[in-house]
Amino acid sequence: MKRFAWLFTLAALLSLTALVVQQGAEDVAPVLAQAGWPLLLLLPLHALPLVFDAQGWRTLLKAALPEARPSLPFLWWVATVREAVNRLLPTASVGGELVGIRLARLRHSDTAAVAASIVTEVMVTMFAFYFFTVMGVLALLATSRTVHGWGIVAGLLLSLAGPLAFALVLRHGALFTRLSNLARRILGDRLMDAIGSGARLDAYVQALLRRPRVLAATLAWQVTGLVLSTSEVWLALRLFGHPATFWQALFIEALTQAARQIAFFVPAGLGVQEAVVVLLAELLGIGPQVALALALVKRAREVLFGVPALLSWQWLELRRWRKNGSGPRTGGAAP
Repeated sequence: MKRFAWLFTLAALLSLTALVVQQGAEDVAPVLAQAGWPLLLLLPLHALPLVFDAQGWRTLLKAALPEARPSLPFLWWVATVREAVNRLLPTASVGGELVGIRLARLRHSDTAAVAASIVTEVMVTMFAFYFFTVMGVLALLATSRTVHGWGIVAGLLLSLAGPLAFALVLRHGALFTRLSNLARRILGDRLMDAIGSGARLDAYVQALLRRPRVLAATLAWQVTGLVLSTSEVWLALRLFGHPATFWQALFIEALTQAARQIAFFVPAGLGVQEAVVVLLAELLGIGPQVALALALVKRAREVLFGVPALLSWQWLELRRWRKNGSGPRTGGAAP
């Protein structure tokens, strides 16, 4: 599996390099220079959608653990780490959720409840991305009146079967009870031992799925965060001198996110995200230089925002390792 990950990474890097060369890197530099330092505003701007994402998770965690008081700043930090793992590391978009379970256990000892909140959040996220993509297609129809957009809408209606099937399996299928051995292989022995039996995890998940108001609130928080993330594309295009409307930015952001979800097996979405951004931007009449500049800025923002999150996580893991490693020696007790 690691060899396949490295091969996909290499192929993605080559695709990204080919895209930059084809569009002409020397033509993109003036566009970036025109925007200048205000592009750094995209970093704090990205923190806001993650607040809404963390609040959605907090809603589920409070429902799973009524006696707990989840801290929003802490969950926001965990959300930044989860996003960085999924977007920057070759983990097929699932590693962030495992890291989230591990980090959330620092504040909440009931691992089964924490895992259930994240599993349910993943299901809600599927619907959130679905609705966000529909909003993007409707934005395309509202701005360009293209006939092809209705074909995309028809395809989206058909694809709704996927999220619905996942929700039904979680609600009625006792998924983790039946797949406990596979879950142990994915999550690891230590984490599954902390969670307990698959039946216990299923019970927590099904209890959350029987609370439609909680699910609706989580979905509303997540969709709001996704809509707010559109402001990054809108601001970047404005700084590049292209007066894009909010609906055009929504179309680009929504379908780019959808493409990344489909191409989850491509490490960090390298090449895929850039190609989709350039294609969608050109569909709206945005020049190739501005389109490529937008794609590169989105990637740079991911790196500049995500790397500090990954470093903070590793710093915490190093502290825990040193503390646990020095404990037996300083205390004189056997491990």
